[in-house]
Amino acid sequence: MNWITNFVRPKINSMLGRRDIPENLWIKDPESGEMVFHKDLEENQYVIPSSGHHMKISAKERLKFFFDGGAYTLIENPKVFVDPLKFRDEKRYTDRLRDAKAKTGLEDAILNASGEIEGLPIIATVQDFAFMGGSLGMAAGEAIANAFETALVMKRPLVLFAASGGARMQEGILSLMQLPRTTVGVDRLKEAGLPYIVVLTNPTTGGVTASYAMLGDVHIAEPGALIGFAGPRVIEQTIREKLPEGFQRSEYLMEHGMVDMVVSRLEMKSTVARLLKILLKSPAASAGEPEMLPPALAAPEARPGA
Repeated sequence: MNWITNFVRPKINSMLGRRDIPENLWIKDPESGEMVFHKDLEENQYVIPSSGHHMKISAKERLKFFFDGGAYTLIENPKVFVDPLKFRDEKRYTDRLRDAKAKTGLEDAILNASGEIEGLPIIATVQDFAFMGGSLGMAAGEAIANAFETALVMKRPLVLFAASGGARMQEGILSLMQLPRTTVGVDRLKEAGLPYIVVLTNPTTGGVTASYAMLGDVHIAEPGALIGFAGPRVIEQTIREKLPEGFQRSEYLMEHGMVDMVVSRLEMKSTVARLLKILLKSPAASAGEPEMLPPALAAPEARPGA
């Protein structure tokens, strides 16, 4: 009988085992390798304090950080036909959608909300990369078109946070049709004289950058975000040349005129509010005014009597 193996080690394991320790208690900085306590990271809007690295965050967390007091009203997204092509690769498309919904708690990659930033009423659209890579399908396209329509009805500026790998291949040409649809929404908003600000987060790629994500009045990027149409590896393989350091990152694109500003998430709210006040040429609305949303546009849980 091995006394160390059979007696001492199990007791040590029972005392020091990781079964009772949450896996996400400490989060590793991808840049420096530093371990950051999750509560400190959350209080800093998931920006690593030492390096400034911006971690990915969910759509609901972004809305909470962005709106005054974390208060906002969700706008119900229109329903669309699911899996029109009956697509299947390694898994059925319907199964992939079910898994993504269970993982994120969202119906699709887009969340629309109405609220205020520094007392200024706005509509915000957030793309969640955790939902199938933020890919643009019919549901997402319909939700974005609905955000533009809501902004027109309520006469409010629209702020869109883009995060996507591009079009959703499981919907084929129906996915690509969302590019001109969302572009029409941008044009209608601009014709109405309402500001449209785009915040490019990590990553924003593919067809999204060929449409609504690069058509804003002002383009803001979070630090270090990957932004482009094709990925750097694909470009290198195509041109057979080594790309410059930092190619397709926020700072590189600002230097070359592709984005207007690179702004930390910690300063995003104040920066966007300041830009909107300039574009609207008017002071912000009173912060004490109640948030009103037409009943037809409000999510069921936000409607009176729901």
